[in-house]
Amino acid sequence: MIQENIDTIIFDFGGVLINIDYHRTIDAFKELGIEDFEERYSQADQTSLFNDLEVGKISAQRFVNELLDFLPQGTSPNKVVHAWNTMLLDVPRSGIDLLQTLKGKYRLFLLSNTNEIHIPKALVEWQKTSNIDFYDCFDHVYLSHEMGMRKPNKEIFERVCQEQNIQPNNAVFIDDSSQHIKGASEVGLNTIHLTSDVSLVSLFS
Repeated sequence: MIQENIDTIIFDFGGVLINIDYHRTIDAFKELGIEDFEERYSQADQTSLFNDLEVGKISAQRFVNELLDFLPQGTSPNKVVHAWNTMLLDVPRSGIDLLQTLKGKYRLFLLSNTNEIHIPKALVEWQKTSNIDFYDCFDHVYLSHEMGMRKPNKEIFERVCQEQNIQPNNAVFIDDSSQHIKGASEVGLNTIHLTSDVSLVSLFS
């Protein structure tokens, strides 16, 4: 349940408003030929290549080219992009409906660790569910690759709060990753760790 003093809600994207499955991408890259992809990438601990993409330090083209170095000769860049995007699933209608219900009652923000390859695909999935514009659902959308920083670092939460004049004790941050919840808590934000056995909508019922 959301506390009475809350006037601001900050949502994560993946695992909160769009369904994701990291194992699909791991399996896709294994099929392409990177047998140890699971060691190179996971939700909790990424290598510098993936971190650099998430903070916009490297371009999508460089990211793809670096992965091609580990793949059999002749693998196309499009196959790499497809494998990288396979973790992105559907956008539940219930989440979009919830945002519409909350709009006007709370200030709504999105804060996501993402990248320039994932976000276009995620928006395609959003549009399959609703013709409501993604950006219109929030007061502001914060994406890690545009900000040059990522969760769970305290700096990203501090920047959002400073730019939007958010009082942390009057805001709640909803995320599916425990390390991100910890980072938000360190700057004084109220937090909700959304686990697979709890629906987003149920938090507001």
